[in-house]
Amino acid sequence: MLKRFSRLALAVLFAARMAWAQQDGPAEAVRPAPSTFTPVSQAGSDSSQPQGSVRNAMSATDSAATAAGAATEASLRRPITRVSTGTGSLPNEAGQLYREYDISPYTSRITTTKRPEQAVVDWILRETGHEAWHGEPLAILSATPKTLRVYHTPQVQAVVAEIVDRFNSTDAEGQAFGIRVITLDSPDWRVRVQRLLTPTPIRAQGCQAWVLEKEAAAAVLNELRRRSDYREHSSPQLLVQNGQPAVVSAMRGRNYVRDVKIRPEVWPGFELESAVVDEGFSLEFTPLLLLDGKTLEAAIRCDVDQVERLVPVTLSVPTPAAPRQSTRIDVPQLAHYRFQERFRWPSDRILILDLGVVPAPVSRDGRSLVPGLPLPISSGPPRCDLLLVVESRGKVGTPATQVTRGVAPGVEGPRVR
Repeated sequence: MLKRFSRLALAVLFAARMAWAQQDGPAEAVRPAPSTFTPVSQAGSDSSQPQGSVRNAMSATDSAATAAGAATEASLRRPITRVSTGTGSLPNEAGQLYREYDISPYTSRITTTKRPEQAVVDWILRETGHEAWHGEPLAILSATPKTLRVYHTPQVQAVVAEIVDRFNSTDAEGQAFGIRVITLDSPDWRVRVQRLLTPTPIRAQGCQAWVLEKEAAAAVLNELRRRSDYREHSSPQLLVQNGQPAVVSAMRGRNYVRDVKIRPEVWPGFELESAVVDEGFSLEFTPLLLLDGKTLEAAIRCDVDQVERLVPVTLSVPTPAAPRQSTRIDVPQLAHYRFQERFRWPSDRILILDLGVVPAPVSRDGRSLVPGLPLPISSGPPRCDLLLVVESRGKVGTPATQVTRGVAPGVEGPRVR
């Protein structure tokens, strides 16, 4: 019986060495491996040791053969996807043209950001739409600090050329803007000033916009200031480079208990896991003057996040010392509001936006995110009518420094960057 095991082991090892020799090449010599089994003829000796040696040898050989087969299969596998080098030229079935635009006159003026050319790309995507560059016909849009490379149809090239001219124009350097964020408890402020409002088209549902002459806008603001629920969260005068975004934000972190971890080694047998959720508002304003220098186009985005309340959940965390022990975690009940749209109006007039009745940026723990914003009296989540007033104040030669003004301990904002 032992001789049979010995012969089997020698045969298996010899086959393995032959397989290795075929992979390494014909020049490698193939020698049979010495057996790891030595027969024991003494009576009463343990026969399990020789059997274990045979099993170990067979297992090692099987693993080596499996690995060798996998490597061979991988080397012989062909790619599933068909890949070609193309025809050597870009497709132009739609009459696409390749153009390079010099944007260095614009990017050389911008020192407040590392990639000023990104603003040019972003505005082109706003005007043409993202889908125009990610389908048919084939299109290319790439920018470096000095050159904008575009491959598209003549119609799109004309749009791109007009946008690049607006960025490169020196008449649009360093424009100052005033942006007011106003909240009122009720939208009935329109009753007394309706005759002064001149509507302008807006696509966002539930919102309304007006473009007023400065005298009419001043009369509307004076009427609003007489109301007891009027609150203005004014930002410093913004100096915005043409095409570059400016952000005004007032955000605050709200701490809560998110989860509980069982830890028998510590008292009382568990550990609370804390987390932070941000609430407040963020306003992004990106202006771009037209070539006539008298018309302003701006992309406005406003985000409001509010923690309406923390919903308590009681979890059971029994331990040997306290089998009925429990603790509480919180689940935030959140409200979000998002607004994003572009407007075009004469630069000598004032744009007023009513974003509707939205979540108010108010803390529920007795502190307001913005000074002067009253705390809610009702038990429900606070709501307010949110107004944005945008005014162009002309060209300014020297850029203003960034301004950061704290509003309360633990509160961040309003911040301009």
